Amino acid sequence: MEKFLVFTLLTLNVFSFILMGIDKYKATHKLWRIEEKTFFLLSLSGGSIGVLIGMYIFRHKTRHKLFTIGIPLIILFQSLLIFYMKFW
Repeated sequence: MEKFLVFTLLTLNVFSFILMGIDKYKATHKLWRIEEKTFFLLSLSGGSIGVLIGMYIFRHKTRHKLFTIGIPLIILFQSLLIFYMKFW
């Protein structure tokens, strides 16, 4: 079960990272964009690290306070939740 969870989270984070790159490409070429709520749903589902890394690697959404504050807060909440579940 633990291996499945790790695999799922890894896959979700890689997907989130790639999606940030795709959205950056679309933004620079004035194409149809991926909705911001999609990135937040992915983050809340466990892909927050991929979104955060994608933000800074692709320099995408880094001027949006909702992302620069929101995504790290999601990571903090998820870390606290994991810590709580592991030790209590």
